[in-house]
Amino acid sequence: MTATMQTGAAEAKATTKAYPGRAAVISWIFFDWAAQPYFTLITTFVFAPYFASFVAPDAASGQALWGFATAAAGLAIALLSPVLGAIADASGRRKPWIAVFGALLVIGSSAMWIGTPGNPDIIPMLLLAYAIASVGVEFATVFNNAMMPTLVPPDRIGRLSGTGWATGYVGGILSLVLVLGFLAANAETGKTLFGFTPLFGLDPVTHEGDRITGPLTGLWFIIFVTPMFLFTPDYPAKRPMREALGEGLRELRESLLSLPKQTSLAWFLLANMIYTDGLVSLFAFGGIYAAGTFGWDTIRIGTFGIILAVAGTFGGWIGGKLDDAFGPKRVITGSLVILLFAIVVILTVNKDSILFIPVAPPVPGGPLFAGAAERAYIVLGCLIGATGAPLQAASRSLLIRLAPKDRIAQYFGLFALTGKVTSFIGPLMIGAITAATASQKAGMAVLVVFFVVGLTLLARVRE
Repeated sequence: MTATMQTGAAEAKATTKAYPGRAAVISWIFFDWAAQPYFTLITTFVFAPYFASFVAPDAASGQALWGFATAAAGLAIALLSPVLGAIADASGRRKPWIAVFGALLVIGSSAMWIGTPGNPDIIPMLLLAYAIASVGVEFATVFNNAMMPTLVPPDRIGRLSGTGWATGYVGGILSLVLVLGFLAANAETGKTLFGFTPLFGLDPVTHEGDRITGPLTGLWFIIFVTPMFLFTPDYPAKRPMREALGEGLRELRESLLSLPKQTSLAWFLLANMIYTDGLVSLFAFGGIYAAGTFGWDTIRIGTFGIILAVAGTFGGWIGGKLDDAFGPKRVITGSLVILLFAIVVILTVNKDSILFIPVAPPVPGGPLFAGAAERAYIVLGCLIGATGAPLQAASRSLLIRLAPKDRIAQYFGLFALTGKVTSFIGPLMIGAITAATASQKAGMAVLVVFFVVGLTLLARVRE
């Protein structure tokens, strides 16, 4: 009995020692900080609305074109992510993949500087750069997520995931403050949100302050992802790449064939496929929708983004604690219910009405968000920001609880697959319906279906 207890104590001690120190964990968390400006500056609050308002012929066609480019990138990610995840599991390494796809993010986002206003000839190249950057950031995230189980014990995964998302939102806030306060200026006044002349002589008339978000995103990623490469340990190498290719594809086939037997995991991946499509589409088009509905400029949309990011920071941090306390499924369910409520109400908000009740419209040239409908949109946006972060953090936490531990990158690849295999459908449907009806509201209404179906499928999952 004593020998058994000693053996158990030795094993527990060895297990404890297997986890790296605080510096490694903090450095890993900073990946979210490094990557978040791409989603904050490019896809949501600055560049996407700028593209729809000033590069594309009009807001509706801009939303449609952006949707088609997002769909194309999503399809590429969906097809390749499980294969690459399986190969990474077989080879053992994660960092080389993060480096390669991080380089695509840097190259694609930096190239978006070419998007000058009123130049339709540049649109194809601009959308190609956006698609390349999207592929890079999503694949880099797949392999970064796969490092989580080696960093903390299982009972702290939820907190780690939530802290990562919250930290990412803080990075997004600071990047937005930098752009709005010092780089992007109002074309009429020539001044930034803080009343400064743009740094580096950026020209407000040609929207250089909006376009600089591309190169800034690339530089930001390089600086803040570096600690992860320096201080966070990687998985040890298992076998050469050529052997890993064959082994990874074989294991992927086995995993796909075994999914029907893993019913909770299968239902979760299916639910994730649906509700993630709705969430990604909501974030991708939220700024564009606001620009078309209220006529907001970059400063207003960016300020709106800062407010949402603050809400997301607290939501991600609190969601991580709720995840460890009550389980990720409950966090996901609660987040989906709130998101569904917010999007339904948003569809009833117009410049001069809320819930179809007339209100005074904002006064041209008045203070920020002076209109009642604008303030209602901000409140609803805060609900989306505060629940979007825990939804995504709890989703990757739930996958870690359900997936086989020796194939974690492969299942994060499948996780990305289910998050992307239909991700082109949401933007495609928004783009197609918007183009057919010339109505942004009609295009956004499709998101209600995604959240309802995702919530229904999630009910079948058992932790």
